[in-house]
Amino acid sequence: MAAATDRTMVKTVAVIGSGISGLGAIKACLEEGLEPTCFERSNDIGGLWRFTEEVEEGRASIYKSLVSNASKEIMCLSDFPMPDDFPNFLPNHKYFEYIKLYAEHFKLLQYIKFKTTVCRLEKHSDFPVTGQWLVTTENNGEKKTDIFDAVMVCTGQHAQPVAAMNTLPGIEKFKGQIIHCQEYKRPIGFDGKRVLIIGMGNTGVDFSTELCTRASQVYLSSRQGVWVIQRCKNGGLPYDLDFICRYNNWISTIMPPAVSRWMLKKAMNAQFDHELYNIQPEGSAWKEPLVNEELPSRILSGSIMVKPHVSRFTENSVHFADGSVVDNLDIVLLATGYDYSFPFLDESIVKKDENKGSFYKKIIPLGIEKPTIAFIAFILPIGPTMVIAELQSRWATKLFKGLHKLPDTEGIKKEMLKDEQLRKKWFATAENNFRRTNYITYMDDLSADIGVNVNIWKLFLTDPVLAWKVVFGPCNPYQFRLTGRGKWDGAREAILTQWDRIEKPLRTRGLKQNPKSHLESLITWILCFGILLLAIILRW
Repeated sequence: MAAATDRTMVKTVAVIGSGISGLGAIKACLEEGLEPTCFERSNDIGGLWRFTEEVEEGRASIYKSLVSNASKEIMCLSDFPMPDDFPNFLPNHKYFEYIKLYAEHFKLLQYIKFKTTVCRLEKHSDFPVTGQWLVTTENNGEKKTDIFDAVMVCTGQHAQPVAAMNTLPGIEKFKGQIIHCQEYKRPIGFDGKRVLIIGMGNTGVDFSTELCTRASQVYLSSRQGVWVIQRCKNGGLPYDLDFICRYNNWISTIMPPAVSRWMLKKAMNAQFDHELYNIQPEGSAWKEPLVNEELPSRILSGSIMVKPHVSRFTENSVHFADGSVVDNLDIVLLATGYDYSFPFLDESIVKKDENKGSFYKKIIPLGIEKPTIAFIAFILPIGPTMVIAELQSRWATKLFKGLHKLPDTEGIKKEMLKDEQLRKKWFATAENNFRRTNYITYMDDLSADIGVNVNIWKLFLTDPVLAWKVVFGPCNPYQFRLTGRGKWDGAREAILTQWDRIEKPLRTRGLKQNPKSHLESLITWILCFGILLLAIILRW
């Protein structure tokens, strides 16, 4: 792999897809003086977050009741806070509104060609020298090929539904209705039905808690179990304000992995006993929690029955691994997820490998002669993907400009090995999880490469109030606009005023707020700081 692109070579950039990742890519190009052209196959921006009543081929599909799993101060982009009256967790139409506000504010729409499908993306004949790409598109039946200096692929990782039919013995015999989650839009047609949902990810659990109010019985089948976390924690605040925090991340990183996983398990079971509810994950491998507050109460009421994995189907029944049987089953809903694919791209450019990895930094394809193509948001962090996508785009455009370099082949191998070792540490396995990563660690790694990382110790000396917020408060995106190229003058103010935006949508009755005890807050922070210092000393 070449160590870097020529500093003066890259000028024009093709961006494929105008979801939130594509919009962030357009903006990152403009910040570096590049000329982006975005190709969007549909007639509007928004990607995954634009709800439609119809299923569109090759496009991720969401359901009407979808609500974000991350809160607004964690999932907003780094130089554009969400309006203070927006709710903390956003219904999909509200986040789509934010996307439109973002595109309008930064004047991004003029760079997008709608109803234009990318049919083919291939290397130019002199690619080893120039790194250029041939992009063939189709609009209204007319095909056209253009040359670009670089490409950013922002098509998302939820476009190709995975039905997993081969893992369901006898499913071809079943005479009831079989639906993939891509087809589900509203809880219509389920009244009085006996419904089996296969898959206990966020989507499957959302479906189960919605449908159990209409169906006669909902069965939720899981092979591995899952940890469940509620959106509302710590006195009613969003859970991720504490979950995605530098201080907590440091503590969990310093501790031995087994201890860290034990603490997480204890925290999860403090909400309700996952083993009692028959959904505790098996083995030592760590699976990120799903976000849902209704599941425990629905299980308690019996409207959702948790079952193990399916052993086989018959014409009107399903048999489970524990020997139990459900007869007169009406509907099977496959919440078995999605996979990513690049139908416009030759397979030799990206060799998918979920164990060892396909991309350097999860962005640049391994082994490519010139790093002039970036794959944005093909990652599964324990945190908001859209925020990582924005920083990935900033990283990629600076690479295109020659403002930072890739290591040599040996250096890349060492980085890939390091990533594999970290995945083993974080998740107790490195099998089939290359896209998974620790959110804060990955963000800090990318930001350090391009000089926009926060020097915590220096910040404590120069701006202790801000440093305190950065370390002990939520690790929100504004932190990556405090310094370096692309610095945003409003970043400090956004961090200091974040609690106003968190509290405003909750205070709709106009009641006066009771003043908090400053002494109590001070004692709490002193204890936290003391624990951090003790952990560092013990680590040394």
